[in-house]
Amino acid sequence: LEIIVINNGGSCLFSGFRVLGLYSNHVPHALRYHQKHREFYLVTAVGKSLHTFNVQRLGIVSVSNSLSDDITCVAADRMLVFAAAGRTVSAFARNKEVVMCYHGHRQEVRLLLSLGDQLISADSGGDLIVWDVQGDIYLRLQFDPNTFDVSAMMHPSTYLNKVLLGSSQGTLQLWNVKTSKLLFTFPGWSAGVTALQQSPAVDVVGVGTATGRIIIHNIRLDETLMSFTQDWGPISSLAFRTDGPPIVASGSPQGHIAFWDLERRQLVAQQRHAHSTAVAAATFLHREPLLVTNGADNAIKVWIFDQEGGGARLLRSRQGHSAPPTTIRHHGSNGKSILSAGQDGTLQSFSTVHERFNKNLGHGQFKQKKKKGLSYEELRLPAITAFSSATARQSDWDGIVACHRGRLVTTTWNYQRCTMGAHHLQPSCPHKAAVATAVDITSCGNFAVIGSSCGRVDIYNLQSGLHRGCYGNSDKAHSGAVRGVATDTLNQLTFTAGSDLLLKCWRFKTRKQEEQLKLNAAPASMMLHRDSGMLALALDDFTLQVVDIETRRVVRKFAGHHGNINDITFSPDGRWLVTVAMDCTIRTWDLPSGCLVDCFLVSMAPVGVSMSPTGDFLATAHVDSLGVYLWTNRSLCGPVGLRPLPADYQPTVEMLPGVTVGDPEQGVKSEDMDDVYESADQLGAELVTLSLLPESRWKCLLHLDDIKKKNKPVAPPTAPAVAPFFLPTLPGLTPQFTSPMATKEEAQVPLKDLHFCPIQFDHPVRHLKDCGPAALSVELSCLKPEGGGASSLLLAFINMIDSMLASGRDFDLAHAYLALFLKLHLRSLSRDPVAMAALLHLSKRLEAGWTELRASFDQSLCLLSYTKSALL
Repeated sequence: LEIIVINNGGSCLFSGFRVLGLYSNHVPHALRYHQKHREFYLVTAVGKSLHTFNVQRLGIVSVSNSLSDDITCVAADRMLVFAAAGRTVSAFARNKEVVMCYHGHRQEVRLLLSLGDQLISADSGGDLIVWDVQGDIYLRLQFDPNTFDVSAMMHPSTYLNKVLLGSSQGTLQLWNVKTSKLLFTFPGWSAGVTALQQSPAVDVVGVGTATGRIIIHNIRLDETLMSFTQDWGPISSLAFRTDGPPIVASGSPQGHIAFWDLERRQLVAQQRHAHSTAVAAATFLHREPLLVTNGADNAIKVWIFDQEGGGARLLRSRQGHSAPPTTIRHHGSNGKSILSAGQDGTLQSFSTVHERFNKNLGHGQFKQKKKKGLSYEELRLPAITAFSSATARQSDWDGIVACHRGRLVTTTWNYQRCTMGAHHLQPSCPHKAAVATAVDITSCGNFAVIGSSCGRVDIYNLQSGLHRGCYGNSDKAHSGAVRGVATDTLNQLTFTAGSDLLLKCWRFKTRKQEEQLKLNAAPASMMLHRDSGMLALALDDFTLQVVDIETRRVVRKFAGHHGNINDITFSPDGRWLVTVAMDCTIRTWDLPSGCLVDCFLVSMAPVGVSMSPTGDFLATAHVDSLGVYLWTNRSLCGPVGLRPLPADYQPTVEMLPGVTVGDPEQGVKSEDMDDVYESADQLGAELVTLSLLPESRWKCLLHLDDIKKKNKPVAPPTAPAVAPFFLPTLPGLTPQFTSPMATKEEAQVPLKDLHFCPIQFDHPVRHLKDCGPAALSVELSCLKPEGGGASSLLLAFINMIDSMLASGRDFDLAHAYLALFLKLHLRSLSRDPVAMAALLHLSKRLEAGWTELRASFDQSLCLLSYTKSALL
């Protein structure tokens, strides 16, 4: 059966699959410990959904369903995960589906705290609500945001039903949420409270302020034990180490983490640039030297404390781009790795197989690394604007060359070592404002061709980093900026496109110009499909031109975009050209027919696109999005009906794909809510369903007499030795004899107490299923009047078999029970005209069922016989 997909407004060629590189945002994480799995799980918020990772491997184990708005805060208890989105708080079971929603806030919820069977939430309007986990409001407190704006919450250890609230005005309040009483007010330290954390010592809490102070305070005595001050601004998070050493960790908006010794009352270590943005949350694992952090830089990290002096080192991490990616390309021929350059200046590799294969090649840096007077940020190169990669010689030397924004120098990168390479390639250009604009690596992996804004096109050797020449007279290939460079498969030709509206063809070795082609508009980008020899150019007038490099002629022209064309890519066979533009459309053009065959809209404008070398995935990058989105190629799974789309075609919006779980077997479930799959009793009423009972329960019913005769002992059983004679008596001073207990065989249930409904036969069928072959034979023998039954029971049994055959369930049991029933009662049934009429009706149903089954069996046997004998 062939299913042909017809375009109905969306994409008939691509289907959303998953997004790569999304791990965390500015929302503090929540940490859970699963008693059954004996493992910690980390819950982070990414947009409108929750991601759950196991801390041991940082592998994603669950992705929740999306909420209606972005998540603002997260909390977790032993059973549920709570997330606030707007004014609504949702409870997730098994870290996936929403099982409860809490409505009652009038402003956006910004704080959550799980306290036993209760949940406490605070919004920006001053409302604090104590919820019962089942959904009822237990208590509502109203604060004036001008005098007490709740900014932090915590539950002091061993303080039953007590909650400590911190405010942005600096004061703290201790409340009893059961009696709704304010127990004590702490005057504070003239600075807003940004973090509250329980210490390992009872009655002692850590308070972080907006001025950078860390106060260790005893709330029972209202006494400050010690205080520290960090120079990096407000305290974004606090965490106490619980495995022995008295250490407290503090996070900062700059991404630094400081570690303070509570015994020596001094700073013992610091982790600078732990995150490139503010540290959203930091949590120590209970009784383990591990610190878990997350930040708005789209990273979650686990730090281990095994350094001398109390310092920490990075143990494992999952991180993506902290700023949206701008350029993506598949790396290698297997299509499993995607190189991505982002506005954060990093070059990363995302694996389509599993996150553990992701690589971070880092930031580009100046060659003068040790130059004094430069800060950490000033040593970094700007974001990558264009890059090219090759795998032919990547094991011998660098295989990636990248251009940077506003810089003439281009950098080399080593994919296998995951570092920046050994060379900085900088052409000699008389214009100081010149920048590198285009780059391409030859198919052999030995040379890099670099184009610049001053019109130069230079060749460099990647092994030595030496300059090997340039194209054009007076060392200029174009009179304007070079917008694209490309080389063919055999290193015979080089193609360059410039803002002077010219496409030029050069000999690679002699660097002499062979031909030039006038374009209708200035090119914005260029890509060559080496196998087919098709060169695609995206022009500034929103049109596309395809040039055949053999004939040097324009063979196709496409128009239809209504915005700047950001990127283009070819399918592996060179048949399709996929383009993305600022009009938020992704279009697929068929080169042989010269028609638009697929078009769909996305919610965010795409800025980069790349087709897998195997043709199974299309990768896109979008404006203001940190992830790389994958779309599956439906044509690889089945026939797809591609029809030319009209010029006035109006596409519809396709939802961007979300994150999927790579290892479903690692999924985490609630401890008391583990799912057990129950298969359906019947898939369809038109199907024949077997009982799944072992054959020994029904196959031998007609041979029970032979089995009993075969198992009959040769000699009679011997009587046991005579035992002493005892009369059972009741306990007590006066001997009294007890009445003999009825044996199991003597305790018979009267047959008149068994009331079977004549229409519903589920109970008698379940009863017969539980009986063994011998017990089943006894039950059927007792249906006749001589065995204590009645003629009505015989008729009811026939109706039960007819009901089983009509429903199609327990097909094997129905035939086995009917065969034994007729063997036992056929003589008595032949004298009952009502029973004979019921048997004739049953015979017709049996014949109809077997006729249909026999036809299906014959067809299957015929197909099998043909498949075995046919010469394929």
